Amino acid sequence: MDSQCPSRTVPHCIPGTEPVSHCVLCLGLAGNLCRCTGYRPIVEGYRTFAQTSSCCGGAGVDWRCCKEQSGEKSPKLFEPSDFLPLDPTQEPIFPPQLALCESPRSTLVFRGERVTWIQPTTLEELLALKTKHPEARLVVGNTEVGIEMKLKNILYPVILAPAHIPELNFTRHTDTGIVFGAACSLSHVGSVLKEAARGLPGYRTEIFRAVLEQLRWFAGQQIRNVAAVGGNIMTASPISDLNPLFVASGCLLTLASSGTTRVLKMDGAFFTGYRKTAVSPQEVLLSVEIPFTRKGEYCSAYKQAQRREDDIAIVNGGMRVVFREGSSVVEEMGLSYGGMGPTTVSAVRTCQQLLGRQWNAELLHVGCSLLVSELALSPSAPGGMVQFRRTLSLSFFFKFYLSVLQKLGQDFQEAFQVEPVSPEYVSATELFHKDPPSSVQLFQGVPPDQVSSDMVGQPLPHLSSFQQATGEAIYCDDLPRLERELYLALVTSTEAHAQISSIDSSQALQMAGVTCFLTAKDIPGSNVTGHVTLDETVFADGVVTCVGHIIGAVVADTEAHAQRAAKAVKVTYTKLEPIITIQDAISHSSYHVPPLKLEYGDIEGGFEQADDIIEGEMHIGGQEHFYLETHCTVAVPSGEDGEMEIFSSTQAPSQTQILVAKALGVPANRIVCRVKRLGGGFGGKASRNTLLATVVAVAAHKTKCPVRCALTRDVDMLVTGGRNPFLGRYKVGFQKSGKIVAADLTLYCNAGNSLDLSSSILMVALFHMSNAYKIPNIRGVGHVCKTNLPSNTAFRGFGGPQGMLIAETWMDAVIRKSGLPADQVRRLNLYKEGDITHFSQKMEDVNIGKCWDECVESSFYHSRRKAVDEFNRQHRWKKRGLAIIPTMFGISFSLTFFNQAAALVHIYTDGSVLLTHGGTEMGQGLHTKMVQVASKVLGIPVSRIHICETSTNTVPNTSPTAASASSDMNGMAVKIACQTLLERLEPFKSANPTGSWDQWVSSAYMGRVGLSATGFYRTPDLNHNWKENRGRPYNYFTYGVASSEVEVDCLTGDHKNLRTDIVMDVGLSLNPAVDIGQVEGAFAQGLGLFTLEELRYSPAGVLYTRGPGTYKIPTAGDIPARFNVSLLRKTPNKKAIYSSKAVGEPPLFLAASIFFAIKDAVAATRTGAGVTEPFRLDSPATPDRIRLACTDFLTQMCPPAEPGTFTPWNVEV
Repeated sequence: MDSQCPSRTVPHCIPGTEPVSHCVLCLGLAGNLCRCTGYRPIVEGYRTFAQTSSCCGGAGVDWRCCKEQSGEKSPKLFEPSDFLPLDPTQEPIFPPQLALCESPRSTLVFRGERVTWIQPTTLEELLALKTKHPEARLVVGNTEVGIEMKLKNILYPVILAPAHIPELNFTRHTDTGIVFGAACSLSHVGSVLKEAARGLPGYRTEIFRAVLEQLRWFAGQQIRNVAAVGGNIMTASPISDLNPLFVASGCLLTLASSGTTRVLKMDGAFFTGYRKTAVSPQEVLLSVEIPFTRKGEYCSAYKQAQRREDDIAIVNGGMRVVFREGSSVVEEMGLSYGGMGPTTVSAVRTCQQLLGRQWNAELLHVGCSLLVSELALSPSAPGGMVQFRRTLSLSFFFKFYLSVLQKLGQDFQEAFQVEPVSPEYVSATELFHKDPPSSVQLFQGVPPDQVSSDMVGQPLPHLSSFQQATGEAIYCDDLPRLERELYLALVTSTEAHAQISSIDSSQALQMAGVTCFLTAKDIPGSNVTGHVTLDETVFADGVVTCVGHIIGAVVADTEAHAQRAAKAVKVTYTKLEPIITIQDAISHSSYHVPPLKLEYGDIEGGFEQADDIIEGEMHIGGQEHFYLETHCTVAVPSGEDGEMEIFSSTQAPSQTQILVAKALGVPANRIVCRVKRLGGGFGGKASRNTLLATVVAVAAHKTKCPVRCALTRDVDMLVTGGRNPFLGRYKVGFQKSGKIVAADLTLYCNAGNSLDLSSSILMVALFHMSNAYKIPNIRGVGHVCKTNLPSNTAFRGFGGPQGMLIAETWMDAVIRKSGLPADQVRRLNLYKEGDITHFSQKMEDVNIGKCWDECVESSFYHSRRKAVDEFNRQHRWKKRGLAIIPTMFGISFSLTFFNQAAALVHIYTDGSVLLTHGGTEMGQGLHTKMVQVASKVLGIPVSRIHICETSTNTVPNTSPTAASASSDMNGMAVKIACQTLLERLEPFKSANPTGSWDQWVSSAYMGRVGLSATGFYRTPDLNHNWKENRGRPYNYFTYGVASSEVEVDCLTGDHKNLRTDIVMDVGLSLNPAVDIGQVEGAFAQGLGLFTLEELRYSPAGVLYTRGPGTYKIPTAGDIPARFNVSLLRKTPNKKAIYSSKAVGEPPLFLAASIFFAIKDAVAATRTGAGVTEPFRLDSPATPDRIRLACTDFLTQMCPPAEPGTFTPWNVEV
């Protein structure tokens, strides 16, 4: 089912299946991390199990069905009616043999090398164990301790598991509230409170409903199913979602130790320090009572995180007020916050000062002033975002004030008068709501006379989709363990720039299972390595140049032993001054290469023609690849002639082969690199995989054993780098009509400690610095900054998105300065047929205007523009924004020699075909498309063609699978090889015209005709002289346009993506299912780049955001509620295989439509507040940047600290 939806699916993405409502379906997917799919295919697949349909219900254009737009019926990507109906009786049952008893009869004890795990059966036994082991941790769901032990290197020698003790697993209703045993899961707590809220008067359940609101956003459903309410309290996290609410409402805790029991109220004194409580080490939390409320008592909870779903809070709050009977005078109040200090913080002084006051505007302003004073944060506070966090504390109080004011007016309208809530303020009190997602996919069907066996142009499912959906697909680390296999763990630098004074591995070498420790002296060949230039080392030699620089490696018998020993290696340093940020590099003139420059036209003359000029700058943050499969290598030495097999998760097998051979000191012909498939790459495995592959190969050479290493997520993120951060400065001249006449741009790219591919990335950024706009006079100068960060590298778009975002930023500034409609100015400046680009290439077959006009029409842009403006007039604290953005992406490698590909095709005597080509399959559907091409040429079903792997001993000297050109180049190579074979078979087909494929193959074999052929292709007419700025760097361009609408909460910086319509020109698609999946996946990745994903570094160059706990990628809840994708029809591309176009990278930038829709909403907020001056919004547009751009009286109460007067917790690199 799921495997038949477009794009790929990955085994990590498949939870249990049962007939569910759509809301339950969305909740179940909340913790799913698989942005490469765009999530829509997953939602669509599981929607076949749900009770609702994705059809628009006849609400399409002119009230036609969504599947019949543009006057002609669009074929479907898949037909849900083809699936067997769900039969619950056929669901596999849980094996009875594995079912646990409700109450275990005897104590269970497991003893490991360092940890003892005990499951007691009675409360008495638990208390006795806690007396004996007061520092033991109690674990129910293991959602906190497991992470601490695995990722934070914390050891708990004794762990107690009380999950089945009856006294900790109960629910009891009392006169004062509901009591929950401490081991009750959060899901159970939620279901009980929900039932109570349904059955009791509303005034009794204010706290219950506030808890339920927090549970909506507390982790994901799977976590809530196992996490215990007591664990949440006792973990004492300063950003706990529930503890501020429990403190504000005065929940009662029952504690027990051997022989004693006591009741403790949760208040401001309960949390005594970071991760510490007033509970003594020997005590156990038995239960928590959540109280009822009474008339005149109100309670609310708030939370703001980087991402709404399944994310930890930046700031959260629990707020409660009780009024004197029959009045609006405050009698009791509790304001408690998380994220405002090392503990849950209660604003005790503020609450005391507000007692006895009327609930009115004066109380609001006094309360805000008191909170500013009481909740002061150091400008160097851990977590950063200090101004934002302080502003949020006031925003939450303001929301609470409005909410309570509204309820007072409703509940006591006849008893006393309160200030009415202005209609335009009401939206500030509304809870977050998002409509269920809906989507439409439109594409051109194949001609009616196309033979059924010809699969080119058909929405063929990804050939690996069934294996991926069932978990049977084999990735590098799934390879069976080999005899005598060893494991490797890296030892990396903790300093950004330093001389290595000493390395002490003695303790590590004495640890269990350790075989050896490797450093630069163990390399048999050359320690020097690199890509465009040899400026790196396999192991650091004397000096480290970034945190994460590989110093050595430990080899041991198990992964756990290797990782544990690696932490025991002691390295001492003599620190050197690091350069971390782009600004540091500029001030130190620290660059890898001389400046790059592109200039076209007459810059000075262009500015003289201008009626107005704008100037500015913007910063674009980096991005982590976050492929589902981390870097992995298995090296297998053969034992003779220096031969070795390298199984690697790489996009560049040939480059891996060459650099491994160099490190081992052997010719490349002794090394075979093999790739079955990758669990995502996005450019991150085009060059940086050799960091690991060379180290593992050296270990295998030294030990004469197979060696394996799959990096943990945190090490992968620390070591391998990501998308280059950019700083762009611009000066742009334009005329009154909105026509751009001159642009002078300077781009700075943070490359990190080595050049890697950053010079080429900057070239691509300069090629795309005008996006899809014809600028007659333009100059771009680029600098590759050399810093002490891990080397940044290729990432989907390869510099294009950064260059284009800067272009759209100055375009937006021109639009706002001119006062003209945004769509009018952008449309006016688009490229037209025959135009010459700023890199001197003539534009041919220009379809950007067609994409633009179709997107404007299909998205109802103009009517929605009016609706957005009307919405904004009626709402003060929520604003909507709308933007329409084009993209024009050049297709070819920037290094001309990479634009070549080869293929090898074997026909076996049974008629089956084995196809090999130079590209790697990383989920993008490349192998599927190549099989379609071969099937069309050979005239046989796709079922008869197989691709086993990519390997350097079948197709040598391959280019990396990158630059979106792999289908073009490898497809042509496959076509050439297959045509060669067809020519050889032609005499036998002519001799037996009614024969079958098998008969022709058999006859050819018997006739001693070769049934194996190679194909080679190089992209023609590519050349560009950078110094003279002439030539043709690109084979063609892929075009697209997206229109997006968002809604911004001006008080918190939160936003939701309401709708996106994409029109994409992909020529005549080889596979619409795969291509639409690529469009949606690229959009989701761009959504992360421009609005969500943020790499945060310390001033010393330490990456804080390592892993999904701190680095947030989009989830299914972040995609637009309405997400429509249309492939432009009847636009064949004569420059590529079967008139298709590349699709992997181009759509990513279309997510900038979300960024500029957010900026449009922020501008509306500022206009409503009377603020008219231009403002800067850097990327990503995270909640803190959005909120602080929405200037109002609350942000003005929390001014930022003066730069230079403090050391910030993090810096913008």
